[in-house]
Amino acid sequence: MLQEEKKRYSEDDLKEFEVLISQKLEATRSELNYIKEALSKRNDSGTDNTSGNSKLLEDGADTSERENLSQLAARLQKFTNQLELALVRIKNGTYGICVDSGKLIPKERLRAVPHTQQTIEAKLKRA
Repeated sequence: MLQEEKKRYSEDDLKEFEVLISQKLEATRSELNYIKEALSKRNDSGTDNTSGNSKLLEDGADTSERENLSQLAARLQKFTNQLELALVRIKNGTYGICVDSGKLIPKERLRAVPHTQQTIEAKLKRA
């Protein structure tokens, strides 16, 4: 008799992923808060009226760094949202199931990319 292919992960498996995602979420939120603080401090400074080329260079470098931090903050915010949605999928029992094929996403992939909703095969087909 053929063993029926698993359709969902066990409660223990889901608990493992919930812990992993929660840890990543906490670390990501911490990093995001740090960047937001750095951005707000940068916005508070820079009010002196000194002139000269070095000030212009500093302003340009500061603007570039602020843009980089803003982009990083946006990526971290998106990642935070994706992790939060993964926790919702754990709660409603759909975590680890590929949205394209309906197959279980391998545990190794979920450990590496815990917010994924696709098997690697499905992702490559979409690309």
